[in-house]
This record gives sequence, C-alpha cells and structure tokens, in this order.
Amino acid sequence: MKTYSMDLRERAVQACDEEVGTREEIAQLFGVSTAWIRRLLQRRRETGSIAAKPRGGQKPPKFQGKNLDKLKALVEAQPDATLQELLERSRVAASLMAVHRALGRLGYRRKKSRSGRASKTDRT
Repeated sequence: MKTYSMDLRERAVQACDEEVGTREEIAQLFGVSTAWIRRLLQRRRETGSIAAKPRGGQKPPKFQGKNLDKLKALVEAQPDATLQELLERSRVAASLMAVHRALGRLGYRRKKSRSGRASKTDRT
C-alpha cells in the first residue's frame, strides 16, 4: 500500500486546524479514514512532523551468490531431490520455503508426477 502524499497530509491537517468541519466530514472530503486523520494529528503532536514513517526493510534471501550457485549444482546433480534433502546438503541455515523460493528464482518448477491410475470417468 502506498503512503499518502505530503500534499494530502498538509491539506488534511490544515482543514482540521481551520475547523472546516468534523473529522468525519474532512475524512470524506479527502477520501481517507477518520482513523488516519486521528493518527496524523497524533503524530504531529508527538513528533512535530506529519511525514510518513519509514518503511521497514526486507531481509536478504538466504540463497544468493555462492549459496544459490551451490543449490543449482545440487539440483543438477540430483534433480529428483526433495526440498528437505536440498536444504540439508546445502548446509545453509534456512527454511524449506527459502529453498522453494530460490528454486523459483533459478527457473525450476515443481512437476507433479501422476503415480495413481487414471479416473474411470476419464477417456481411455
């Protein structure tokens, strides 16, 4: 979700300061929620700024660089290895989902094998 522009923030605060209407009317005028206006005014009281809070950073993937190359070599050596086996052989402190995402970045897709017999309603 994108943050609201500084221009919108300034206009909403100015409308509240000039008491153009109730907070509900101001929220409807600008197309925002009353909770957002309340938090915006609270932030101005506490910090003196109406700017948006900085967004948190993402963690870098466990499989990148050498680890990603190692995972690729492991898959090429044994293409039918499970995610758990690949994780254990890579010796990286990561989760199964991290292995799955890394394989997706490498272009590998999970292929389901049809081990069961075909349905009786299916054409033979």
